[in-house]
Amino acid sequence: MSQQPLVELHGVYRSFEKERVRIPVLQDIHLNVYPNEVLCLVGESGCGKTTTGKIIASLLDASEGEVLYNGRRMAEYDRKERSLIRRQMQLVHQDPFASLNPAHTIGQILGYPLKRHKMVNGRAELRRRIWELLTLVDLTPPGDIVNKFPHQLSGGQRQRVSIARALTVNPKLIVADEAVSMVDVSIRIGILKMLHNLRDMFNLAIVFITHDLALAKYFAWEGRIAVMYLGRIVEIGRTQDIIANPAHPYTRALLSAVPEADPNLTRKKQPIPLRSDEIPRLTAIPPGCAFHPRCPFYQPGVCDVSVPRLAQAPGYAQDTACIPLTTGEQLVPYGT
Repeated sequence: MSQQPLVELHGVYRSFEKERVRIPVLQDIHLNVYPNEVLCLVGESGCGKTTTGKIIASLLDASEGEVLYNGRRMAEYDRKERSLIRRQMQLVHQDPFASLNPAHTIGQILGYPLKRHKMVNGRAELRRRIWELLTLVDLTPPGDIVNKFPHQLSGGQRQRVSIARALTVNPKLIVADEAVSMVDVSIRIGILKMLHNLRDMFNLAIVFITHDLALAKYFAWEGRIAVMYLGRIVEIGRTQDIIANPAHPYTRALLSAVPEADPNLTRKKQPIPLRSDEIPRLTAIPPGCAFHPRCPFYQPGVCDVSVPRLAQAPGYAQDTACIPLTTGEQLVPYGT
């Protein structure tokens, strides 16, 4: 892309300590987020998706590496500028009930950031803006919603309130962390379509975090997907390229497990069997490619020795972190 990235992550590492044990959650993350794009972070639980999202939203600092906003290193911004950046990067949490104050009405929840950041002048403008926000997220008529408490709303309505709250400060980017995983399947599409409409309306960038590759395929069809495994990005590129021609064995395994709408295609689909179903612990990440103990195309002496870097493999449009692929070799099942 020729645009200036909104957010850039260069060689980002992030670790935590628990009982004096260092837990490396992110390792060598290189990622750009562009204005008005949809980027999906996909992977199993514990792969570092949420931590990456929080670093993008400036809620966490990197342990190592650089994070840039609008082309400048975060360390170069003063305190006032950093506060403005945090307003521009908003997070929509997975659980809409836990993220909303149960003691406040919906009007109070939406009104507080508007007043705190001086986004409105006077009660009349505050009321008008709250009504606008509720209408934007399809909570109409607003008068039926504004005086209710979170527990009086459905899960889908609560998540729409969370999205409306994120919009109060006119953000440039929204990180949606499993934003539809706790709502009924029947209303997920409605929320995803609403997010797309809001993106077009306000020129928003959306980082959508999910473990569901089928959901990522639907939501980011015109955008990009970054597949993560044990704290690293193993494949990144245009969604259509990855879905049509997956490169990394982990991505291939994920896609092979996605059911198709056409029952005939589902019957013909052959899941790729992994060598092991056990995911290594973050405190004991295997040497070389972290996926090699499970990889059906494992090559001894190659995959278990060197850590693969993201690069474009011959015959693929996207970048992948697989040494045999990036050196032009054909993947063959282990043991053949």
